[in-house]
Amino acid sequence: MELRHLHYFLAVAEELNFSRAAERLHIAQPPLSQQIRDLEAELGVTLFERTKRQVKLTNAGHIFLEEVQQVLQQVDKAVDSVRQAGRGELGRLIIGFNSSATYSVLPDVLYHFRQSHPNVELVLHELTTSQQIEKLYNSQIDVGLLYLPLENDELSTLSVLKEPLVLAMPETHPLSTQPQVSMQSLRNELFILPPYQLGEALYRQIMNLFEQLGFVPQKVQQAVQLQTVISLVAGSVGVAIVPASLQNLQRMGVVYKYLQEYSSEVEIAAAWRQGDTSPILHKFLASVQVVASAHSLSIPSSK
Repeated sequence: MELRHLHYFLAVAEELNFSRAAERLHIAQPPLSQQIRDLEAELGVTLFERTKRQVKLTNAGHIFLEEVQQVLQQVDKAVDSVRQAGRGELGRLIIGFNSSATYSVLPDVLYHFRQSHPNVELVLHELTTSQQIEKLYNSQIDVGLLYLPLENDELSTLSVLKEPLVLAMPETHPLSTQPQVSMQSLRNELFILPPYQLGEALYRQIMNLFEQLGFVPQKVQQAVQLQTVISLVAGSVGVAIVPASLQNLQRMGVVYKYLQEYSSEVEIAAAWRQGDTSPILHKFLASVQVVASAHSLSIPSSK
């Protein structure tokens, strides 16, 4: 039995007239009649009662009609789903992101993508930069939001956001009332730093800032997540150098200050496997580009 046999049966069952059904199917009546006889022979039942005056469905024909309608509806749905998937409108996308993206570009990217692709399932995993790179290599995630630069040639990248580093300090700190704070005045402070594994680029940018100013913090407390960094600052454990977007994490007892000294910017980008032609991925990257443009960034060409 082929799918065309079901379409032939449906046309005759709905028209109850072989001539009209043949015209609807754009075939001659004799071949249609033969196809229905072949179908009945294969099923071993009579589907239609035929007289010179009329064509009627048998009891078996009525039952078969209900089943055929469901089958063809499911086929139509499958075809539509496949076409949607081919256009990047249906399917699944696994996204890795670092904690900084949570407070900067991730909400905007997700909102923009959701507006135009509500039927795509998004699976989100908060991961360090090194974890995202590993999972991209192993095809465990489709795209990551992480810090640049990346020391590899196997991933393509699209810049999303560049932002300066700022100082997070307890609101009870003697310098908390100043509009800006000099790093030189913090030489004896306990600094809370993210570990190297959280994001190599972020860690290096922070350490480069200390190096440019000619001192290395002697007392350092580490915290794996940036949210934890801010919690420790709120508890007056120390001060921290964090991306400016973390100011969106408003925590009682914490104030953010821009530094008097120049600090290079940290950069968040989307990264994905080179050669990945997934329509869903590239629809998502289009949303990333829209958000990046909203942040007034000049988007570099991906590798």
